[in-house]
Amino acid sequence: MYYKYLYSILFSIFWCLSIYSQDTLGNKSINIKDIGVNSAAMRLSKSLNQNKSDEEVAKEYENLAKELIRNKEYTKAQEYLEKAKALYSKKKKKNEIATLSRGIARIQESQNNFSEAISNYDEASKNSTDVTFKQINSNDANRLRNNSNPSIQSNYIQQNIQLAEQQNLSDEKTESYKQLAEINLQNNQKDLALTNLEKALENSKDKTTETAIKRQMAQVYILDNQIDKAIKINTELIKNVQKDNDIKTEIEQLQILSSIYLNNNKESESIDLLKKAYNLATKKGQTYEAKRILEQLVTIYQNKKEYTKSIELYQTFLSNLEQLIKSDSSLVDSKLFEISESKIVQLEKERILQDELLSKKNTITYFLITLLIIIAIFSIFIIKTLYSIKKKNKKIALQSLRREMNPHFIFNSLNSVNQFIAQNNELEANKYLTSYSKLMRNIMENSNKDFIKLTQELEQLKEYLGLEELRFQDKFSYFIEVDENLDTDATYIPNMLIQPNLENAIWHGLRYKEEKGFLRLSVKQFNDKIIVTIEDNGIGLKQSTDSKTENQKLHKSRGMTNTKDRILLLNKLYSVSIELKIFEKRKPKTGVIVKLIFPKNIKIKNN
Repeated sequence: MYYKYLYSILFSIFWCLSIYSQDTLGNKSINIKDIGVNSAAMRLSKSLNQNKSDEEVAKEYENLAKELIRNKEYTKAQEYLEKAKALYSKKKKKNEIATLSRGIARIQESQNNFSEAISNYDEASKNSTDVTFKQINSNDANRLRNNSNPSIQSNYIQQNIQLAEQQNLSDEKTESYKQLAEINLQNNQKDLALTNLEKALENSKDKTTETAIKRQMAQVYILDNQIDKAIKINTELIKNVQKDNDIKTEIEQLQILSSIYLNNNKESESIDLLKKAYNLATKKGQTYEAKRILEQLVTIYQNKKEYTKSIELYQTFLSNLEQLIKSDSSLVDSKLFEISESKIVQLEKERILQDELLSKKNTITYFLITLLIIIAIFSIFIIKTLYSIKKKNKKIALQSLRREMNPHFIFNSLNSVNQFIAQNNELEANKYLTSYSKLMRNIMENSNKDFIKLTQELEQLKEYLGLEELRFQDKFSYFIEVDENLDTDATYIPNMLIQPNLENAIWHGLRYKEEKGFLRLSVKQFNDKIIVTIEDNGIGLKQSTDSKTENQKLHKSRGMTNTKDRILLLNKLYSVSIELKIFEKRKPKTGVIVKLIFPKNIKIKNN
């Protein structure tokens, strides 16, 4: 009868608690024990909302995961660690990947997911750039691979302890000694387990970890039937958390100590501790803790068949339920975290969408850039081809202009030979032909060259002037002057560009002069220029033009046009500056001065 009544009341309490919580805070809540979780969640939400860098967001994921681990929300902690790891992987941050992989592996190991933990320990070892950290992770992976062999596991743990001592890694030493204690317990080595737990406690720098170690030591004492020592440790833990004003841990510790008393047939002490924990929970607004303690007290009273006390407890609980829930900050924290989590999920989706849009934009941009590069390369190829064709055409034109002068020169020379033969002057004709053949051979050898050495050009000009002097006997004498400081073998000038100007001086100036004239060819160096001067004292330009027939005028005009065209093409082809200047002497002097100005250092390519 009492049993059914009690269960009816218990169901009503749970139903009321559930409905009230839902009406007040929503349909879902999780147990969040520390406002630090909400603070970390809000910072993460802010980072996502402000579209901060992947590294900054990953750091906030880590911070939230750490808070969740402190509150034993391991599944959610792993979820956020995985997210942080994914962001670091995008940036190829190896050390960060290694640290997070190790953190995930520890969570998985605590939940007995050994195969996944091994995989993450291996990944931590692979990515770590620190030799010690790499080896520690490798040892942990191998330790789990030998999970059924405590002896081999101990060897790997000992190796990690040595590595941690060398690098003064207190956290790693603490964890390794705890692992070693667990191996000791598997081998029923309680004394060794306590020794290793004490070493773990010595190296611990975290109060939460110290509390966990002391609780583990108390459990070992219980297994070793040293109940007094277990009670002493738990009593000391209660005093410590009271000093730190850690209400949640105090309530939890009171329940643990109560359980020890109860298991050792000390029901009175156990009930007193549970009542103390219950009063603390209701006073501090810990609804769920109060509910759990209530369940424990009801179970004890039922076992003692003190049903009236059970009913009184429920009635008291129900009468204080509304005020208890209102003062329960953990429910508010749970709802706040739920809201923050929903916002985080939404912001993550938006960030993923932004990344996808950015990726598509980058893909299009890269495609356009690649297309522009291809077009640019193709354009450069076309321009280069057109330039090459244009240059080749200019060379052909230049060669054509140069060769155009050869028939003119050959025709004049053959006329001279004919004249010698007509005069029965075989000796002169033979002499002329010898010089002419030598000159023609030199001209033909250099016919395909735009530039030749000044030495070669001067030799050709000497041969030419010698022939013309022989042809026009007593009409002129010539003089060639070359700068002594000029290295004629290292200096290049255009092929057969001087000769037409010498020919003009002889044929259109000197041969019409009544008395004997002179012709002077001067080659001087001035700074970075080569100045070629052709000076004659012939009849001059105006008189020569007036005395010629129309055909002769046309011929002269073509010869000068040819020379100017060649200069223009040479300047364009070789990016040089060749100048031609023609001056008529002022009266009473007669004659013409021609100046050809060449750059001294002409770079010859594929000449």
